[in-house]
Amino acid sequence: MKEGMRRLVLVTGGQRSGKSAYAQRRARSLTESPVYLATARIWDDEFRERVRRHQRERGPEWTTIEEEKAIGSLDLRGRVVVVDCVTLWATNFFFDNERDVARSLERLKAEFDRLAGQDAYLILVTNELGMGGVSPDETQRRFADLQGWLNQYIAERADEVVLLVSGIPLRVK
Repeated sequence: MKEGMRRLVLVTGGQRSGKSAYAQRRARSLTESPVYLATARIWDDEFRERVRRHQRERGPEWTTIEEEKAIGSLDLRGRVVVVDCVTLWATNFFFDNERDVARSLERLKAEFDRLAGQDAYLILVTNELGMGGVSPDETQRRFADLQGWLNQYIAERADEVVLLVSGIPLRVK
């Protein structure tokens, strides 16, 4: 990527809608050496194996950076970066802040602003949690609120928003 090519793309959709594959294809179409910024915490052995499988599938041309929260502190200038994913990133703040939605959202916005201020081509992957109905569980409802507000904040600042439906990208913005 050339300097001065700052761009922010938000890729959203439901679980297994093809978001990550789309984001990775898009990044590879822009550069031979994209960055994959993984925000997930490893919860158990099944998830650890899932992460390993995804790493193998991406291939050696990818630079993988693992960062659970402080993504705005990374120097990504001049790079094409897939941030996968906003939902897991928000989860880390939500539980570290004892499920406090307001405090988590404030910290997420500040960290996002630091990330988005860099001269990089950023492709952020997120989930549309609110499309599946209202959960009877209070923690899930609170997190869905946090995720929805964070998605709106990012989408408002994005140059482009793409919704994936059954593997088909639909440009929203």
